[in-house]
Amino acid sequence: MMLTIAGIDVFKLSIPLRRPFAIALGRIERADNILVRIWASDGTYGLGEGSPLWYVTGETQAIAFEAAKMLGRLLLSKDPLAIESRMDELDRAMAYNPTAKSAFDLALYDLAAKQAGLPLYALLGGEKRTFWTDDTIGINPPEVMAQAALDVKQRGFPAVKVKLGTNHDDDVARIRAIRAAVGDDVPIRIDANQGWDPLTAVQTLRDLAQFGIQYCEQPVPHWNVEGLRQVRAASPIPIMADESLFDHHDAFRLASLGACDYFNIKLAKCGGIHTALKIDAIAEGAGIRCMLGCMWETRLALSAAAHLVSARPNIAFADLDGHTGHAGDPITGGITYDGGQIHLPDAPGHGADVEVGILERLDRVSIAA
Repeated sequence: MMLTIAGIDVFKLSIPLRRPFAIALGRIERADNILVRIWASDGTYGLGEGSPLWYVTGETQAIAFEAAKMLGRLLLSKDPLAIESRMDELDRAMAYNPTAKSAFDLALYDLAAKQAGLPLYALLGGEKRTFWTDDTIGINPPEVMAQAALDVKQRGFPAVKVKLGTNHDDDVARIRAIRAAVGDDVPIRIDANQGWDPLTAVQTLRDLAQFGIQYCEQPVPHWNVEGLRQVRAASPIPIMADESLFDHHDAFRLASLGACDYFNIKLAKCGGIHTALKIDAIAEGAGIRCMLGCMWETRLALSAAAHLVSARPNIAFADLDGHTGHAGDPITGGITYDGGQIHLPDAPGHGADVEVGILERLDRVSIAA
């Protein structure tokens, strides 16, 4: 008998942050995510998570939850292993809403790997490898950020990612203080989150080059791809596209224009693993290395992301630190961290689940065939 989707549960999962986190686009105080659990007709299930960030994807938890309720009904009684077809149906039914779709995508991949009896990295055709993530510090006065960067180093992370994007003088002062605090042996990655115009970006990046910056994410607004190309051409620091890159069509355009040196792939931004694989394939063909980034996911979605990193060597960087700012961890199994070093589980699927009893306390809707 063919395996079918027998039911879908959608949950709202909110986790306070240990402290507010500021970036150029806004301030975050809580991770308001959604979970999707897809039940197969044989009683097995897959779990997925989406972490909406409204000023990037245009979604809130409420929007993603309502979208997931609509999208879930389209999948009932269909083959969960035909992931490309299932995700194509969701894309045709509803434009955008990548975070809601990513929760379904991760649940489908989790279920498919469980059905195959394989860890997700093996289902994706890859092998298990150990790798490292950076840890990110938000925008604050220079002395506060310097102390936070030193803490990142002392906790065993091999690189520090720094949020910038306010103005030239303040941003340079922040990096000067951070470099003095952590020394010369720690790579610094910066992320302007669209905060500069092209002229400010070039001036700031030229003045920051002396501090040994590994790369800069999204220096200019997401719509200004030509401006991004101009900044890349003039910058002494490599440029990584983030908010300009949602899907494989964006990847092709950015690569064709020579607009960036690196791609930042985020599952909540691109709609999940199935599109992330297409972005990475285009990047590899164009000679562009990738990073796998995150929003404010728990270790559930971060585990799925880590399996993708392990399976695709062209993904050279990892920024899988979303959970480090959470006030609690409701996840069992999944990836573990030794400082910044990530270790993958060998259990079938992505290996992560939610602690017993927690799901029953969450707002939810159940959709049955």
